[in-house]
Amino acid sequence: MPRTTRYFAGVVAAILLGAGAVSYTPTEDRIYPAPVPLRVSGLIGNSSGNVAPVSPEEAEGASYLPESNVLRLPDGNLRYVPETAEAPTTASPDDSGAMESVAETRAWLASGHIPGANAAEKEISARSLLNLRLLSAPDGASLAAMNEGWDYVWPRDASWVSSAFSATGHHGESYETLRFLAKIQKEDGTWEARYHADGSPVLDGRAAQLDANGWFLWAVWFHAETSPDGAESVENLWPSVERAADAASNSLGADGLPPGGADYWEIPTLMPNLGTAAPLLAGLRASANLAEELGYAEEAARYRDAAARLDSAIERDFAPNGYTRTIRPSSGRDSAIAFLAPPFGKYDPGLAQGIRETEKTLTIPNGGVVPGERWPQEPTVSWTPETAFFMLAASSSGDEERAERILGWLAAHRTGLGAFPEKVDGGGAPQAAAPLAWTEAMVVLSLAAEEKPLPIPPAS
Repeated sequence: MPRTTRYFAGVVAAILLGAGAVSYTPTEDRIYPAPVPLRVSGLIGNSSGNVAPVSPEEAEGASYLPESNVLRLPDGNLRYVPETAEAPTTASPDDSGAMESVAETRAWLASGHIPGANAAEKEISARSLLNLRLLSAPDGASLAAMNEGWDYVWPRDASWVSSAFSATGHHGESYETLRFLAKIQKEDGTWEARYHADGSPVLDGRAAQLDANGWFLWAVWFHAETSPDGAESVENLWPSVERAADAASNSLGADGLPPGGADYWEIPTLMPNLGTAAPLLAGLRASANLAEELGYAEEAARYRDAAARLDSAIERDFAPNGYTRTIRPSSGRDSAIAFLAPPFGKYDPGLAQGIRETEKTLTIPNGGVVPGERWPQEPTVSWTPETAFFMLAASSSGDEERAERILGWLAAHRTGLGAFPEKVDGGGAPQAAAPLAWTEAMVVLSLAAEEKPLPIPPAS
């Protein structure tokens, strides 16, 4: 079969696969996307939003001064972005500007909370928080990564970043992220798949992803639940919340499920998928509770009813199959099962068992997991966000031993500057974008959950 024909067939198979129409078995004939080498090992920057990526070559032998964005180079000199500058500079070890930069980041970390049960965990969460801050512009535009092709705002990823800031007491950054998402929301209450940092949509034909509605609603509620000001802290966001919740409610069909479409795989399905249904359930429950707290009784009842319908539909159409990617059993187990567990839904022993079985099924020889049992890309490459799904579910469900095991694997596969990459290849080397905001945020939330249970949207 000619190369172009085989490639086209693979794309069609991937789409049909999402619908649960075919089964997938990796073969030598399969053409996978070309490997994406690691081009960024870490970031340096200042509080004004001026950020510079550090390549793996530049990172060789370098390390951050503790709790800072200042790099100590192999020769002892320092590399950083001064607070009043737009570009990095190299300075002597006693440079006063570098010390001011260190003091600024340490003060910012101290203004919130660094989760972790020991020094190693606190180092991990501190670096993740600093990376998330560097990926977030002062106006709230939160980039997925600094790598070309990833330097966009995905509403899904940004919602998780907001919640990581909320969980650690950085509510100013959390609110700005949510405010940015509200600003770029479409009139119909949904979002495009991704946006430029200036808020303009990336119109490249990529399918919209309805899960963004669920994640935004959950993140707004999470901010309110963790903020000292409670629901009042997000009252200005209510118009966007209402539009998003109405769009989520209206997306449910007569069967109680949202339509097929692109989930976090960013591959469309013809049938309803769990990667969309589960976030919408968490979001509708969250918006119902938020509406009630803000005194919008009619809206609260409407969203509560929609959540109940969706919950029943998930139990009817996904649960009997082991929570597969779509309602077709042949679509295989999917890591989105974790979106039904704490901190998104109450702990359920049966679901917890299903999560453990799914994690085992999706774990590949390098120790990480792939997104789903029928994942159509390179089967030897694991993905850190999906691996971290299971860490968050474990830490939020009291399974500390499992959470620590997953954290150990993730931490062992960071870049030389301690950034979590998007992927890990078969040989254990980090691949693609780093630091990846989604994984960084998930790790922060997981470590926070081990210290104190994260709030869960009430089911009624």
